[in-house]
Amino acid sequence: MSFGQNVVATKIELFKYKRSTQVATMVQKILDDKRKVLLKNIEEMITEAQKTRGGIWDPLQDIYKSVNESYLSLGVSTVDSVAQTTPAVMEVESGIKRVVDVTIPILSVTEKDTKTMPYGFADTNSSIDRGAKQIKELLPKICKAAEFENSIFSLAKALEKTQKLLNALENIIIPQYTRNVRYILATLEEREREEFARLKKVKASMEKRK
Repeated sequence: MSFGQNVVATKIELFKYKRSTQVATMVQKILDDKRKVLLKNIEEMITEAQKTRGGIWDPLQDIYKSVNESYLSLGVSTVDSVAQTTPAVMEVESGIKRVVDVTIPILSVTEKDTKTMPYGFADTNSSIDRGAKQIKELLPKICKAAEFENSIFSLAKALEKTQKLLNALENIIIPQYTRNVRYILATLEEREREEFARLKKVKASMEKRK
């Protein structure tokens, strides 16, 4: 049924609008429950994201300090060469999980089984060792923070869409259906009164003829 068209006041249309109102009300309840769950998850993730971010900044400063010391003591070309030729010892895998019906990312960090640093010691120093160790320790936290940030963004988009649908149902669709039901009921009742009055007149006329 489209809005803005003339409503046909029949019992069939009355049944249709009543049924549509019931369905819309049911959908409204489902969407409201979804909105509450989304809000709860967003609030929880914001709290966790704040905790995770809080444990990142200081270690990041230490990493920047170690890298800067490496550049100053060994030179840019040596540090860049070590970075380019050193094999990766950390792997980041991505997956997904669902909250309500929203797909959100999951990041997991695994470390390859290496007993020694994956680069030679002849052209390096302790600042590179320290920086590499700090990065290995911090990378899982960085990925977890990124996971929370992306999850919050995805859930917030779903919440916005859900709220728009709720607003449409509450402010436009359900009120329109309700008005149509009232209009049809009033029209049918008026027709019944007119028919009753007409039948009374017919009956009175027939009695006079007798």
